Formats: sequence, structure tokens, C-alpha cells
Amino acid sequence: MDRVETVSFGAYVAAGTRNEDAAENGVSHFLEHMAFKGTERRSAALIAEEIENVGGHINAYTAREQTAYYVKLLKEDLALGVDIIGDILTHSTFEPAEIERERGVILQEIGQANDTPDDIIFDHFQETAYPGQPMGRPTLGTEALIRGMSREALMGYMRSHYTTGNVVIAATGNLHHEQVVELAQRHFADLREAGAEQPVPGLYAGGEFREERDLDQAHLVLGFPSVGYADPSYYPVLLLSTLLGGGMSSRLFQEIREKRGLVYSVYSFNAPFNDGGLFGIYAGTGQDEVSELVPVTLEELHKVQHTVTQAELDRARAQLKSSLLMSLESTGSRCEQLARQVQIFGRVIPTAETVGRIEAVTIADVQAAAVKLFRGTPTLAALGPVARVPGLDQLARRLAA
Repeated sequence: MDRVETVSFGAYVAAGTRNEDAAENGVSHFLEHMAFKGTERRSAALIAEEIENVGGHINAYTAREQTAYYVKLLKEDLALGVDIIGDILTHSTFEPAEIERERGVILQEIGQANDTPDDIIFDHFQETAYPGQPMGRPTLGTEALIRGMSREALMGYMRSHYTTGNVVIAATGNLHHEQVVELAQRHFADLREAGAEQPVPGLYAGGEFREERDLDQAHLVLGFPSVGYADPSYYPVLLLSTLLGGGMSSRLFQEIREKRGLVYSVYSFNAPFNDGGLFGIYAGTGQDEVSELVPVTLEELHKVQHTVTQAELDRARAQLKSSLLMSLESTGSRCEQLARQVQIFGRVIPTAETVGRIEAVTIADVQAAAVKLFRGTPTLAALGPVARVPGLDQLARRLAA
């Protein structure tokens, strides 16, 4: 991207929550925190100072199938960014005092999530959809497990999972490929050599979670088993999600918020994984509005299986294409896309190929995706004043009618 003045560089590790044993749930996220807390050559303060001395930005995140470490810098500072990311992934020291400090920070993060109903509801949804297995466990872990997590557990997990077969390095911006290769060879030389892992398969079950809590709003997520990145229905499902609940012109937003005023927030989403996914609808509403909200939502799920207009498909297609193309103007977004494509497909997918797949989706494809999704076993998560939320059996009967 020779017309920009910046570069983004990241190391994307194919290890996240679904790679954890039950007794170590939360270790991926704890490890992500600890990576910035000191190496053999740098203190935690020096890591932050070196990046910010040149006006750069460094961060990380943990997801269910991935942990990512990345920097964004001016183009002349790429070598520093690669050096620091390589250093924290191969030479972190895990000082006991830093572990205890960060343990407290993560416990605060868990507490904040538990106090944020429109955040924690998605953990309950995921756990209900995938009960008793890695795919259903919270990314942050539990308070009890974080309190008991040892230095040896962190270091052992890093040795096992942070290997050459599990790490993809990606870079975008005003740079040269050969330069990135040379820097990676130098600063990631001590990464342990091993093949890629095969995580535990996710087995969708579905079910119901509800928790009565003294809140002003009831928070609901209704979901279904969906498709992964490589599934032929992936793009029809994306377009279905967009026209159903992906913007202000979507069916759910127009019917539930604009026409009826039942919610402030309502949207649909598709969360793909390597071997499956979850399609969901989130809404937050008042206790008195729940009894109207749920039937209206179910009615929209019925309608979209039978009636999709060319105009709304074209609108959803335009939204999806513009979102993709706009994201390519960001070095950070493009860097993440490259890494994900290599990890999932083993190659970089040309933008024209992706646009072509979006263009090829027909009305029949979207309706077929809706039929397949919404006749699957549902998952319901409800938090707040939820006494009037219908039970899962009732929802399933109405969806099957």
C-alpha cells in the first residue's frame, strides 16, 4: 500500500479459548496480558515507551480460535515493531510480581463484564449453545480459575501452542515483502518449531439460559447453528444477516424499532468458526415490551424464509461490498484479513474473488439459508426482568410451524 505512510504488523496465533482444557480456561487471555509485562531485554514500561516514543500503537486480543499481537507504526519504524512483537512472543519472562499484578487486572475485567449485561449475555449464549466444551467457555475465564492460575501453567501453554505451525505473520502498508521476511527471520528465530494443531471440534447443542436480574431492560439473544468460513452457504448467510438485522434499513430494525418502538438496539449477527458457527439476534427491551418483541421477531424469521425482494438483496449486497472495500483502506484491517485467510484457507483470497462470491448470491440462496438456519435447534439466552420471555419449547414450536 505505497500511498500510505504507515505499516501494520501482527503475529496471529491459532490458539484461543477452544484450545484450552477445562482447568485452564482463561489461560489464552491471561497470556495475552502477560506478553506486555516484560521480556529478557525489555521491562513492561520500556515496551510501552519504545512504541510510543515513535508515535506507534501496540495491542492484542484473544478470541475463541485466535490470539493476536499487533502494532501500527510509521513506515520507517517497522523494524522496531517486528522486534518488539517477536520479543514478547519468544522471550517473555513472566515475573511473579507482574503475574500477580495482572491477575488483579483480569479479575477487574471479569467483574466489569459481569456488570455489563449487553456484554455478558453473549458469554451465556455461547455457553448454552456449546455446553461443557471448549467452544462454550468464556474467553476471560472464571474468577476461581484466574485466581489459581500459576506461572507454570502460563509458560507451559505458551510452549505448547506458540509454535511455527500455529503462527501466521502478516504485514500491510508502505513496506516490501522481502524486508518483512528478513525481519521475521531475525526476530522470530526462537519460536519453537511444531506443526499446526487440530482443536477439539465444536458440538452445537442449543438450549436455554435465563437469569432474573434487577435491571431496567431484558437482554435477549436468540440463535441457531450456522456455517463456518469455508461453507458454500457462508455468503448467503452473511447477506441474510445483513438484510434481516444489519443496519437501519434492515427488517428487524424497521419493524421492531422504527414501527413499534420496542427497543433501542436490535441486530443480527453471524459468528463463523473454522468448523461451524452461530447465527444470532440480539435485542434489549423493557419488561413490558418483551411479550410483543418475541412474537414479532419470530414472525420476521418466518417471513424471510419465503419472501426476499431483489431490492433488499441488492441493498444488502451493496452494504457487504462497501464494508469489505472500505476495510481494505485500513492497514490494520487488511493485515488481520490476510492472517485470517492464510490460517483458514492457506492462501490470500483476491478481493475480486470475494466480491464475485457476494455478487453470485441469489434470492433463492438467501431463502434456502434462512430455511436451514431457522429450522435448526434454537438457543435462547435471557438476562434481566425476563419473566415474560417465552420458554425455549414455545419458541421452537412457533419456529417449526
